Amino acid sequence: MKIEFNATKRDTQGTGASRRLRKAGSIPGIVYGSGDAVMIQMDHNEMYYKLRAEEFHASVLTMNLDGKAEAVQLRDFVMHPFRQQVQHMDFQRVDMSKKLHIKVPLHFLNEETAPGVKTGGGKISHVMIDVDVSCLPADLPAFIEVDLGKLELGHSVHLSDLVLPKGVELAAHGTHTGEAVVVTIQVPRGAAEAEAPAAAEAEAAPAAAKK
Repeated sequence: MKIEFNATKRDTQGTGASRRLRKAGSIPGIVYGSGDAVMIQMDHNEMYYKLRAEEFHASVLTMNLDGKAEAVQLRDFVMHPFRQQVQHMDFQRVDMSKKLHIKVPLHFLNEETAPGVKTGGGKISHVMIDVDVSCLPADLPAFIEVDLGKLELGHSVHLSDLVLPKGVELAAHGTHTGEAVVVTIQVPRGAAEAEAPAAAEAEAAPAAAKK
């Protein structure tokens, strides 16, 4: 799915100029990467609602800058501390021939029908909600599905278990090895606490019978 947004170049810089832009309903920003960095401005309402869409954060975007289309990636944005207002946005140009390193959201399927939940009474714990991947821009998925349809109580899905689209690989770094846990089904705390006294009573019963 192609995601587009509009931008225009701005000549003014500085705190005062940015403040005036925001009062006029625009967002100051910058696009950088191959070539010169360019100061830009965007319509606040358009970008505010686009930021609310998950795919806007994990896609190659088409920026229409003064009528010229450029492939870019959202790198950062700043929100006002207490107002629903976007303060600034940063974009990076994308070279379609080079691999991206980007976070992709995880979509969890069949959570309610997982055996560990439906019959085991367990609770799902999401350790990760996105993963770092490496791929060419054309292969970038909007999300990666994680099917929990067969997950039992006390079991987990690890990074190495993920089914990745063609051309996409995990960008392993830090502690995110293949055995890192993505999601698990835990025994509810209340159930675990209830099992402990019951187990103690079961062990004590034979001893009492021998007296």
